[in-house]
Amino acid sequence: MKSISFKPSTKLGWWSIGLAAAYFVLMPMWSFFGSLGAYPAFLCGLAAGIIGLIAVIKQHERSVLVYLAMIPLLFVAIFILGEFLIPH
Repeated sequence: MKSISFKPSTKLGWWSIGLAAAYFVLMPMWSFFGSLGAYPAFLCGLAAGIIGLIAVIKQHERSVLVYLAMIPLLFVAIFILGEFLIPH
């Protein structure tokens, strides 16, 4: 069994962290560029979470940063669910 580390040991883990960081950098752009600025942030958030899940499940990644990189997936999923359940 692998021990839990802080930094990832796989390439997918690093990609997940990079995309999560891009999500948090791009998300404030929403206020500057309107809804067009949110699309790249949402895509980065979805990709970070999905790649993080793949790294954890298939490559047995046990990194705190990869687990934290899956948080944007939760934010995007809640936002999309809210848009469908409570339309404007």
